[in-house]
Amino acid sequence: MTEEAIAQEHVLVEAAKKDEVAFGTLYDRYFDGIFGFIYRRTDDEDTAGDLTSQVFLKALQNLKKYQFRGLPFSAWLYRIAANEVNKFYRRKNKKIVFSLEEERVIEIMEETEESSNEAHLKLLIECMNEMKTSVVEVLELRFFEEKSFKEIAYILDISESGAKMRTYRAIEKLKDNFDIKIKDNGEA
Repeated sequence: MTEEAIAQEHVLVEAAKKDEVAFGTLYDRYFDGIFGFIYRRTDDEDTAGDLTSQVFLKALQNLKKYQFRGLPFSAWLYRIAANEVNKFYRRKNKKIVFSLEEERVIEIMEETEESSNEAHLKLLIECMNEMKTSVVEVLELRFFEEKSFKEIAYILDISESGAKMRTYRAIEKLKDNFDIKIKDNGEA
């Protein structure tokens, strides 16, 4: 998102702070993205719908507290969404699920400089499913949600350099685990 688009969006957010009807535009703009983000983490449409409703309800209730930080408004919504998903899994005492889209996994394969044949794709998905939630989370935000490091930092409440470091470490960890799986399968 360009700085000009972010500035225009900020005007809309300020209008929504004064008039709840204006919030509908923000809701319409970001509903699909937030729903998709949550759905990939729950792999359940009903749960994703419920949590998405919670995200927008909390956003509306706390809109007056929202502070512009030069980021797209969506970064704030993703932060709320990530917190709602984490809260949901803590209540259920379960591990977060990540539903991975094939084309996004191919992008990660390209980043790790691996070829993307069907067998390798399955191994990479297997590797990602075995990784810690915090590691997959940063990969998801960077490659599936296409967030900038600045946005990732805000969503995860870390520094921008920390977001970069986590991303590069996650890619390296994924590459190392993938290489081990390749060797274990006798493809080396």
